[in-house]
Amino acid sequence: MHKPLSCCFIGHRKLPGKRIEYILEQLNVAVEKLVKLGVTTFISGGAPGFDQIASSLIIARKEMGRNIRLVFALPCKEPDQFWAPKQQEFYANLLEKADQIIYVSAEYRDNCIERHNRFLIDQSAYCICACLYPIGVTAQRIRYARKRGLRVINVARKNPPKSR
Repeated sequence: MHKPLSCCFIGHRKLPGKRIEYILEQLNVAVEKLVKLGVTTFISGGAPGFDQIASSLIIARKEMGRNIRLVFALPCKEPDQFWAPKQQEFYANLLEKADQIIYVSAEYRDNCIERHNRFLIDQSAYCICACLYPIGVTAQRIRYARKRGLRVINVARKNPPKSR
């Protein structure tokens, strides 16, 4: 992966239904802007919620002929073992369409989720996120991304601050 041409996705597993349409619109705009800037690799953690929504959008763009890549950077093999069967099936379909799958750890360990979160960010120059709350794991990951110098685009915020 070429870090300057990569973008990771970070977001909540559960998004309020009333915000989904807005988030999808903003996600589409953000991805298009980054593609125009030369971003070719999009990295997903694969979790239900925003990760899978964003992955689906990248797959759709690839199927429409865009020259972009979808990489899944997963915390371990079989991270879906405790998910509902329909979630597992959807996840398996997404993985089939990936250009690359990276397992940060071979098996689940105490620190594999933290290592996974850092890996996603450390491989990226940009981060598209859906963060609605100032506390929690998603907010922590975004703070880490900013600390590492990533350009963070929050597609869940209405009225984002003006760009500098």
